[in-house]
Amino acid sequence: MNSQWLRNDRIELRSPEPEDLELLYKMENDTRLWCIGCSTLPYSRHTLRAYLEQSTQDLYAEGQARFIISLHNGDSAGMIDLANFDPHNSRAEVCIGILDNYRQQGIATEALLLLITYALDFLHLHQLYAYVPSDNDASLQLFKKAGFEVTAQLKEWIRDNAQYKDVFLMQIIKKQAIEQ
Repeated sequence: MNSQWLRNDRIELRSPEPEDLELLYKMENDTRLWCIGCSTLPYSRHTLRAYLEQSTQDLYAEGQARFIISLHNGDSAGMIDLANFDPHNSRAEVCIGILDNYRQQGIATEALLLLITYALDFLHLHQLYAYVPSDNDASLQLFKKAGFEVTAQLKEWIRDNAQYKDVFLMQIIKKQAIEQ
């Protein structure tokens, strides 16, 4: 595959390597993120090591593809995923997480734009979507900047401790992406 789809002059989206175990461990076990996903228990290093060893990174076989956001200096800034891939309807969910010390540097925007181009132009998906908590202004701005639109508000969709929060469903459809 032509690497132009997954890199620019500052970052690269690459498949996870065994050396990424500690990054996965740190991010998957960040309890601040659990309300957004489906995690209710921490992952062990053993479980994550097995994932790294067994994952084929085959979107069609696994229904997901995980990418490490790697800076050209070798540092890893976070992860971005295509998840819940639906080949029949040609869509996938986007999930992104950036380590605290790499936030507010434009890295998430660059990674998301690379993923959009890869998914819509190379994989020929029709659309991408994301669930964004309504109180997460940084993520809302990130997805809007990349061309996603809020298409629905899901009331009390996620529970964060004892409180339920609304979530926005955000989508980008290939036609929209071309027009931008």
